[in-house]
Amino acid sequence: QAQLVESGGGWVQPGGSLRLSCAASGFAFSQSAMSWVRQAPGKGLEWVSSTHSSTGTTAYPDSVKGRFTASKHNAENTLHLQMNMLKSDDTAVYYCAQGGPGGFYSWGHGVQVTVSS
Repeated sequence: QAQLVESGGGWVQPGGSLRLSCAASGFAFSQSAMSWVRQAPGKGLEWVSSTHSSTGTTAYPDSVKGRFTASKHNAENTLHLQMNMLKSDDTAVYYCAQGGPGGFYSWGHGVQVTVSS
């Protein structure tokens, strides 16, 4: 009965920053790869980041690389996403998910991020 709860979303102007948080419970968080996935209006799901359970390293797609930084805190069962230099194209519902690009399992309900002038 894994549970993931996102928070920290909101509205920001282009070039601004937001920090998302994900609180996890009900599964072995420290042994799980964790990801952020987003869905922009009228578009499909897009992978944003994946943090490996063993190495702690994070992979990003080119669309967010250099602007977004994900961090996994095993002692607190939390996952964060620091988003800088936000663009209007970053507007989406952001989901915290257990797993990686090869397979996403448990999902949060998502948090809205709106980037506009």
